[in-house]
Amino acid sequence: MTRRWFADDLETVATFWRILRGDGVALGFTSHDRDLWFDGVLHRASPGMVPSAIRKSADFEPDSAEVRGSLTHEAIDSADLAAGRFDGAQVRIGLVDWETLEREVLYAGTIGTVSEDDGAFSAELVSRKAELWRDPTPRTSPACRSIFCAPGCNLNPQKFSREVRLLGIDAATNAALFEGAPDAADHAGGRLRWIDGPQAGIQMDVMGGGANGLILDVPLADAMEPGTRALLREGCDHTLGTCSQRFGNAVNFRGEPFLPGNDMLTRYPGPVQ
Repeated sequence: MTRRWFADDLETVATFWRILRGDGVALGFTSHDRDLWFDGVLHRASPGMVPSAIRKSADFEPDSAEVRGSLTHEAIDSADLAAGRFDGAQVRIGLVDWETLEREVLYAGTIGTVSEDDGAFSAELVSRKAELWRDPTPRTSPACRSIFCAPGCNLNPQKFSREVRLLGIDAATNAALFEGAPDAADHAGGRLRWIDGPQAGIQMDVMGGGANGLILDVPLADAMEPGTRALLREGCDHTLGTCSQRFGNAVNFRGEPFLPGNDMLTRYPGPVQ
């Protein structure tokens, strides 16, 4: 049976919120005056971080919530926010009894827009109900709609991923040069995830490459040192030719390369010769 919260005049209840970042780091906070351990996560006492009012509805409208707090907490600083470590992170907000540790999640979503002002931050939260607004019907396209090595593509990501070591970076082009000089043509559209270094856990997309290395979409830290390890995955241009000839995966191609386009509607009949 679900507990009925705030049914008595005096209760031992605090708010908790948990952040699950994309780089594998889990952070927990509570409005209580001491740390609480539950669900395998240490929730640090952080009375200065407070969630705003949470609006929940029974219809399909996304629930709204926001978190505000100070950047003085050691777990959240401006450098991590600027580096995008909190972008798209999962968020759980709920109530916890600090004596019995009985708890209930009131809100589940992801972090959307994060803003910083005068040493404080505010994060807009996107409800999981927002997924119900997405159109589930796939649209026809000449290119494959599946993400490379994801469900639908069905290729094994381990086969096209390898560990590489950094030789140096080119700040002017935001390019990283790795040992073995990975082929830029094969890795354009691919992904890179740093294993160690100042940007450990950060995932970046490969935009292309050249003599200076692979060009990445996220600014590289100046403190990145040679020898820093990363996991590099090849890319795909999502064309039928690449899928068939390079990967031998045409059976899983999710596109319609031979479907007539809209230009067919604008054609005029010509005279019969």
